[in-house]
Amino acid sequence: MTRQLTAIIEREDNGYVALCPEVDVASQGDTVDEARSNLKEALELFFETASTEEIRNRLHDEVYVTHVEVAVG
Repeated sequence: MTRQLTAIIEREDNGYVALCPEVDVASQGDTVDEARSNLKEALELFFETASTEEIRNRLHDEVYVTHVEVAVG
């Protein structure tokens, strides 16, 4: 079985951090592709090792990624 999950990747210092908000799993890499690949590996490991109860407790079915406009300064 497969499932589509969200990957949010942002630059941090000299690398990239990747986060999956559905299960709050993160990873990192030197490039966007490496961060994404490392996140996929971390997610696969999470789903292989986590109990059914932990997955059920951490898995959010609704995650929305959007932009908001705010005044700064």
